[in-house]
Amino acid sequence: MIDPTLMGILTRTEAYFKEHSIDSPRLTAELLLAHSLGLRRLDLYLQYDRPLQQNELSDYKTLIRRRIQNEPVAYITGEKGFFESDFEVAREVLIPRPETEILVEEALKILNTGSASPGAKRVLELGTGSGAIVVSLAKAAPCHLYMANDISLAALGIAEKNALRIAGNKVRFFAGDWFGSLRGRPGFDLVVSNPPYIPLADIGELAPEIRTYEPQLALDGGEDGLACFRIIFREAHRHLVPGGILLLEMGWDQKEDLENVLKIHPEYESIEFIKDLSGHDRVVKIKKSIDNTERI
Repeated sequence: MIDPTLMGILTRTEAYFKEHSIDSPRLTAELLLAHSLGLRRLDLYLQYDRPLQQNELSDYKTLIRRRIQNEPVAYITGEKGFFESDFEVAREVLIPRPETEILVEEALKILNTGSASPGAKRVLELGTGSGAIVVSLAKAAPCHLYMANDISLAALGIAEKNALRIAGNKVRFFAGDWFGSLRGRPGFDLVVSNPPYIPLADIGELAPEIRTYEPQLALDGGEDGLACFRIIFREAHRHLVPGGILLLEMGWDQKEDLENVLKIHPEYESIEFIKDLSGHDRVVKIKKSIDNTERI
């Protein structure tokens, strides 16, 4: 006889996910059931002996079928936790990853301990997606001035909603492709981005959750994975103040390639690589030269 209680349903779902090689089967079952019932995960255990009604079980099975088809949990539930906040996500934006929190932590060190100019710092995020990076910065360090762009209007809509809910009216969003819509004198103390860096030929080898559901625009780094970096390196110095910082997420194996690309850019005077918790190079920190002010 099937156990109709929350705990019984969770146990059966966990076993079913294991049979279908779903990652973190117990956690996935909990997240989907809690979302389906409008409960916290803790409530599932506080109400462990509560039986599911037929309509509740039917709704839950719908979510299970979606996960079996490799749809990411974050797209099913419509949210993803990142840097102490829950962000709305949809298929128009990349799902925030834990490793990207390294980028946020490094940016906060720059904002909190020193910069190229006194007072409030001007920060720009390129290709904001869900807004996870810039909104996390605005929440943690609200005294600075934040701007962010994206080429996708749908992504900008999601980012704006996340910003208003999490950080208030602290971020100005605008449509644009990298620096294309920016004009005028250099003015940013810090430019951050998690640009696409997957080589085009490698996208087909990614997990089905990624290659099938996440936006290719946010993954495709061109033939060698460095196309977006080249654009950013070529233009960033025009928009950074002297001594300003460019902070980018990168692929774990791209250190040497990025060093080679930067050799043709004398506008920058230093480069540093920051490792993630797994010991992989994950963030590149580049400082604009103070002496070589501009080549506009």
